[in-house]
Amino acid sequence: MRITFLGTAGSWPTKERSASAIALDLERELVLLDCGEGTQRQFFQSPASFMRVRRIFLTHFHGDHFLGLPGLVQSMNLNNRTEALDIYGPPDAREIVDRALALGYFTQRFPIAVHPLQPGASVELDGYTVRTSRTEHPVPSLAFRLEEGPKRGRFDGALARSLGIEGPDFRRLESGEPVRVGDRVVHPDDVMGPPRPGRSIVYSGDSAPSDDVRHLAHRATVLIHEATAAQDLEPEANEWGHSSARQAAELARAAEVGGLFLTHFSSRYKELEPLEEEARVAFPGTRAARDLLDYLVHQP
Repeated sequence: MRITFLGTAGSWPTKERSASAIALDLERELVLLDCGEGTQRQFFQSPASFMRVRRIFLTHFHGDHFLGLPGLVQSMNLNNRTEALDIYGPPDAREIVDRALALGYFTQRFPIAVHPLQPGASVELDGYTVRTSRTEHPVPSLAFRLEEGPKRGRFDGALARSLGIEGPDFRRLESGEPVRVGDRVVHPDDVMGPPRPGRSIVYSGDSAPSDDVRHLAHRATVLIHEATAAQDLEPEANEWGHSSARQAAELARAAEVGGLFLTHFSSRYKELEPLEEEARVAFPGTRAARDLLDYLVHQP
């Protein structure tokens, strides 16, 4: 599971940052979280390929989160895509996406399905589940949690040795083969620890501090939360449905997440270290995302 931050700007792109978009590589498929202006160009500067995008999750329909969609779809067309594309978003998704994709003259050559979701919805997909919550924002808006199914437990070497496993039989068991020890057959499941939870990524989109997002993010592997402003501008940020870096960190701490990435930075912040430092007071595991930052999510 690999996260690539394609755009980390808030409200509009800057010289340093493109508009909101995050690529999540799940190996079987590539998932796109939001699709702000310039997303397809950012793909060309990253290790991810826009032609591998199988699903797009749009948090809401402010321009900096979805205006890259018509260009991305038309470029997929020009590159002879035939695979279906699924687009998920808030309850108003079908009407707005249909209007956006009707812009200009082009022939749609591959199937696109739009799936409006309500807050609290849950969708079972190929090897992972997506759950939603509402966010504190002036327009219909969702946060998303993408979570893998449970993983097999870790190989317990001490238990294997206690059962008489030696030498090359270790490798056979670890690779999934049963082995015979005297009169007994030892199966791989006999020497595995308890199942482990799958990795989970939570993306807030735009939101003032929200109990709904906090509940959605409970013990997530990684939380990606907006941090439009610094602490001194919290009242103004909250009024417009945004959070400060400090508030995002406090939410991460309360949700007991494994790690926090800040994104969606106001153009007033040329340097992000002050926002990072402000957040780390509440949550030491905070990082400010930069455009094209690539992060590998390890199994807990």
